This record gives sequence, structure tokens and C-alpha cells, in this order.
Amino acid sequence: MGESERRRVGPKFIMGDGITLRQIEREDLAHVRRWLDDPELRAMIGVTKPMSEAEAEEWFEEAVGGESRAWYVIIRDEDEKVIGECGLLRMFPERRTTDMSIVIGERDAWGKGYGTEVGRLMLDFAFEYMGVHRVAVGVVGFHEDAVRFWEKLGFVREGVQRDGYFRDGEFSDFVMMSMLEGEWRGRRG
Repeated sequence: MGESERRRVGPKFIMGDGITLRQIEREDLAHVRRWLDDPELRAMIGVTKPMSEAEAEEWFEEAVGGESRAWYVIIRDEDEKVIGECGLLRMFPERRTTDMSIVIGERDAWGKGYGTEVGRLMLDFAFEYMGVHRVAVGVVGFHEDAVRFWEKLGFVREGVQRDGYFRDGEFSDFVMMSMLEGEWRGRRG
């Protein structure tokens, strides 16, 4: 077992209804790089350029090392296909806060409810397993479907980073959103 594997945060698998989250492995980087080659997907998630092999390796080491991240791939149970990735990042246990990310990278999995299920699983993981009090996300402002997605999960808009994203010669806002532990418990109750 390598050094990175010894320090991983969270369970190896998180089981859902129709999907399984599995801790990311090095061989999953091929999927992540392929998804980030898609300019439309990059724009929707606020990434400005494809990921090189060296950048992917660096990202992977950050994703699996230390106590500040817990990263998973999303596996569709019916065909065991890796369709996306998700995780908690910038985890601050002493502040009981973290950021969350969900990317459904496979186009044939868009609009099928997988993101909602992943969101539910990751919020359970954050609030119940990790004991955080606040989960935050940043959403590219022009991606209104993503803003509605996070609101449907129960996230509340809390601010805007005006012109916080620059791509293809244009600025866009970042919409900052969060959910608090009591809000999550109220939605589950």
C-alpha cells in the first residue's frame, strides 16, 4: 500500500441507488482527462483548459493525499461504467467546513438524476460521516442549470464573486452557495 492510500479520508465505497462512489484510483485519471478535453464541460465546471498528464498526476496526488480531500469516481451500477467524479475539498475539520464538487463527465449520463443521487450521498458523507457544519460550492454564473441543481439539493445562494471567472475573452460571475448542517437535517427529516 502506497503512502497516499494510507492517508485517504472516508470509506472506500459509498453505495447509492443505482450508483456507487469508489475512491479514485490512478487508472481513473484517463476518464478525468478525457472529460476535461471537452470544452463545453470545462466551461460548465469553471475549468479553463484541458489537463496534461503531469497536471493529472499532480491533481491525483492532491486528491488522495492528506486530510484536506476525499475524492471518488461515480460508477453507474447497471453497466459498471465510470460516469463522473466527485469529492470534498478544502476540508477544515477545526472549522467544520468543506467545499464540494460533482462532475458528471459522460454525456450519456447527463439529465438522468445521477447528480442528485451523488449530491445526496456526498452530503450524507459530509454531515454524517465527517461531521461538518457547512458545505459550500462555487458555480459558474452563466451555467444556470447548475445553479438550479444546487438549489434543488438545498443549497442557498450566499454571494457572488463578480467577474470571478475568465474564459475565451469573457468574464462571468461565480455564484457562491452553501448548505448548513441544520438545513440538511431538516430536508432529510
